[in-house]
Amino acid sequence: MGAVLIGGLIEGCLGLLARYWKKIITPIVAASVVTSIGFSLFSVGTRSFGGGYSESFGSAKNLLLGIITLAACLLFNIFAKSYWKQLSVLFGLIVGYILAIFMGKVDLSIIFNGGLITLPHLLPFKIKFDLGAIIAVVVIFLVSATETIGDTSALVNSGLNREVTEEEISDSLACDGFCSSISSLFGCPPITSFSQNVSLINITKVVNRFTIATGAICMILAGLLPPIGNFFSSLPESVLGGGTIMMFGTILTSGIEMIAKAGFNQRNVTIVALSLAVGIGFTSGTEADIGHIFPQIIQDVFAGNCVAVVFVVSIILSLVLPKDKDIKKIK
Repeated sequence: MGAVLIGGLIEGCLGLLARYWKKIITPIVAASVVTSIGFSLFSVGTRSFGGGYSESFGSAKNLLLGIITLAACLLFNIFAKSYWKQLSVLFGLIVGYILAIFMGKVDLSIIFNGGLITLPHLLPFKIKFDLGAIIAVVVIFLVSATETIGDTSALVNSGLNREVTEEEISDSLACDGFCSSISSLFGCPPITSFSQNVSLINITKVVNRFTIATGAICMILAGLLPPIGNFFSSLPESVLGGGTIMMFGTILTSGIEMIAKAGFNQRNVTIVALSLAVGIGFTSGTEADIGHIFPQIIQDVFAGNCVAVVFVVSIILSLVLPKDKDIKKIK
C-alpha cells in the first residue's frame, strides 16, 4: 500500500506539471496511442463474449447470449428514435440478462451475500515503504498514465469533436494519481481510467457531468450496499461481451479519425506505422518473450502492454524525426 500511495502522488504531481511536458504529446502521438488502445481491447471483448475465464468459455450458451445481446443493441440503435438511441447498450444488457436468467446462467442466490450494508475501513493494512516495490509501482503508474492520456484524448475527440487541451490532460492525470493514493489508505488497488467507457461515450455522445456523477453515485452505493454490488457482479460475462464488443471497435475508429485529422504526411505515417508495428507485434501473445534479455521490471511493465510500447516508440519518433520529412516533388 505504501508503494501505491507514493506512486499515486507522483502521477498526480505529473499531472499538475503537464504544462511543462504536454508539447511532446503531439496529435499524431495521441492518435497512435488511442489506436493501440482500440487494438488492445479486442481480445478483452472476445474473452467476455465467450464467457470470460471460465471452463465454459466458448460454449454454445455463452455464444448465444453474446449474439442475442449484440443483436438487441444493434436493433434498438436502428429502430429507436432521437435520444432513445443512447440507451441501446443498456437495452441489450437488459435483454441479455433476462435471457441468461431463463438459461440458468445467473446465480441470484448471491444477491444478499455480505449483508445489507458495509462500510469501508481506513488503513485495514499497515502501510510499509519498500524501495524496490516503490520503484516498480512508480514505473507501472507512469505506464498507466500513458493510457490515461490516450483515453482522455479519445474521449475529447469522440465526445466533443476536438483535440484535448493541456488542462484536461493535467486534470485527468491528477485525478488518476491522487485518487489512487486515497484508495490505498482504504486497502484498495490503484484507480485508473477505463478505456471501455470511452467507447460508450463514442456511441452515446453523452458527456454530461450530471450523468457521469449519477453513475459515480451508483458505484458508491454498490460498494456500500452489497446487494447492489452483487447484482451487478451477477451479470454474465457473455452478456457483457455482447454489449461491449462493438463499443471497443469504436475506439479504434476514433484513433483512425484522429490520425486523419493529424494528416497523412510521410512523417506521421512513419510514426503511426512503426509505433503500431512494434507495439502490437512485440507484445502479442506468441512474440511477447522477444524482450527476455531486458531486466525483469522492464519485461513486467511492457510485456503484453502494447499501449505503453506504442506510446514510448511514438514519442521517440516524434522527437527524432525531422519536421520536413515529406518527400518533395521533383519539378
